[in-house]
Amino acid sequence: MAKDVEGPEGFQSRDYEDPPPTPFFDAEELTKWSLYRAVIAEFVATLLFLYVTVLTVIGYKIQSDTTAGGVDCGGVGILGIAWAFGGMIFILVYCTAGISGGHINPAVTFGLFLARKVSLIRAVLYMVAQCLGAICGVGFVKAFQSAYYVRYGGGANSLADGYNTGTGLAAEIIGTFVLVYTVFSATDPKRNARDSHVPVLAPLPIGFAVFMVHLATIPITGTGINPARSFGAAVIFNESKPWDDHWIFWVGPFIGAAIAAFYHQFVLRASGSKSLGSFRSAANV
Repeated sequence: MAKDVEGPEGFQSRDYEDPPPTPFFDAEELTKWSLYRAVIAEFVATLLFLYVTVLTVIGYKIQSDTTAGGVDCGGVGILGIAWAFGGMIFILVYCTAGISGGHINPAVTFGLFLARKVSLIRAVLYMVAQCLGAICGVGFVKAFQSAYYVRYGGGANSLADGYNTGTGLAAEIIGTFVLVYTVFSATDPKRNARDSHVPVLAPLPIGFAVFMVHLATIPITGTGINPARSFGAAVIFNESKPWDDHWIFWVGPFIGAAIAAFYHQFVLRASGSKSLGSFRSAANV
C-alpha cells in the first residue's frame, strides 16, 4: 500500500507499507467468481502458450530436416524458438496479469505461494488449470500437425544426449530461479509504490527472462522451467524417454522457485528479519 507524502524540498514521494500476507487457506475464496475467472484465464493462457510454442518447435524441425527436403539453416532456429517462448509469455502475462496474475507456470505459482502471495486453494486450482491447458494446447498441435508431430518429437522435454541427470537438474533449477526471481522483482509492490511505470512494464522482463533461459538450456533439456509445459507435451507425445526424464522438469523448477522465493523475500526484502523483529517487540510489551 502506498500514499503520497511531502518529501524534502517540496517533492512528492510515496510512503509504503507491505501488504499483509495472503491467508494460507481461505475457504471463502471458493464462493467468489473472481477465483474461477482467474482459473479459466490460467487455463486458456497456458493452452495458447503451448499451442504456439510447440507448433514453432515442430515447424522448425520440419524446415531443418534435410532428409525431408529441408535445409540445414531452415526455419527459425533456436533463437526463433526462444523468441516464441519469451514472446508468448510477454503477451499472455500482459493479457492476464489483471485477472489471474499471469502465472502460466506451476513453478511461478509455487514460488508465489511460498511467499504468501496466493492461498493454497488458488495455488492448487491454478496448477491444475495450467496442466490441463498445456495438455489441450499440445493436443491441438498434434491434431493440426498429425503427419509430423510424432516424427519430430512432439515438443517434449527430455535430457539431451551427452548430459547427465545432475546437469539437467541444475539447468532446470538455475533457469527457473532466473524466471521466478524476475517475476518477484518485476511485480514487487514496493517498486510499484516508487515507480508507477513498473506494473505496465512487468511482462517485458518476465518474457525476456524466459527468452534468455531458453537460449542457454535448449541444448541441455529443451528447456522446461515450466512443469505444465513439460507435462502437457509428455502426456500427448507419450513416449518412454520424456517420461523417464520427466521428474527433472518438476523437481528442478520447484526447487528453483523455492530458492528464488526465499532469496527475494528473506534476503533482499528481509521479510524474515522484519517478522522476527515485530515478534520480539510484541513480546517485550
